Amino acid sequence: MLFLPPGKGRFPGIIDLFGSSGGLCEYRASLLAGHGFAVLALAYFRFEDLPEYLSELRLEYFEEAVGFMLQHPKVKGPTIGLLGFSKGGDLCLSMASFLKGITATVLINSCVANTIVPLHYKDMIIPDLHNDLQKQKTTESGLLNMVDIWSNPQEEPNCQSLIPLEKAQGPFLFIVGMDDHNWKSSFYANIASEQLQACGKDKPQIICYPKTGHCIDPPYFPPSRVSQHALLGEAVFYGGEPKAHSRAQVDAWQQIQTFFQKHLSGKKSVKHSKI
Repeated sequence: MLFLPPGKGRFPGIIDLFGSSGGLCEYRASLLAGHGFAVLALAYFRFEDLPEYLSELRLEYFEEAVGFMLQHPKVKGPTIGLLGFSKGGDLCLSMASFLKGITATVLINSCVANTIVPLHYKDMIIPDLHNDLQKQKTTESGLLNMVDIWSNPQEEPNCQSLIPLEKAQGPFLFIVGMDDHNWKSSFYANIASEQLQACGKDKPQIICYPKTGHCIDPPYFPPSRVSQHALLGEAVFYGGEPKAHSRAQVDAWQQIQTFFQKHLSGKKSVKHSKI
């Protein structure tokens, strides 16, 4: 679903991807459109004629979406940005690393390795990062805590799952919840920084929010500390303390807009609004 700002003209383009619950999530894209961006909310499973379950992913599907945006008469080229949350974040990293026409990428609590299912592109396959469900924990309230199930992507043989983000054309912004109980988001952001600098690239921008959990939404959305995960079919604990998490959502929303305005429009500052 493509959301466009009101009025004439061409607008900076963004593709918005959510995580492993699937379906089409439109609220973030629609709100960003109100701030002058043309935003494509892109589903990749559990929506209409898309697969009901993830077994594999092909990057060509996302490449087609990039082409659609770059050719759209309301989108200001010659490049677009990417915004990804959770599993959508590592997909954005792969898109930025292998596809042309992308010059700004924002990741919200994401991994730097390909996760959950293998990713195919032409004759290449990036395997999914190994996970061990025996390492999942259960809180006193009976909620799943998944943070320890993922293997270290820097260790063999998991290195094959690392995404070569040093191939990307543009900068990265990592939004990190320090109390994320789904991913070791801070650890992954630091891996990205080391990986980029080792290849002579600029450090990514990393913004860490203490006492903030996995689901960092736009401002004034109730903090999502727990939910029934659509893919797992069980209640999952996401972390975060309500007050700190709510404040993080307000700041992260402005940081995301500022980053995209700077790298897609060349603007150094953004007029802040409440939402």
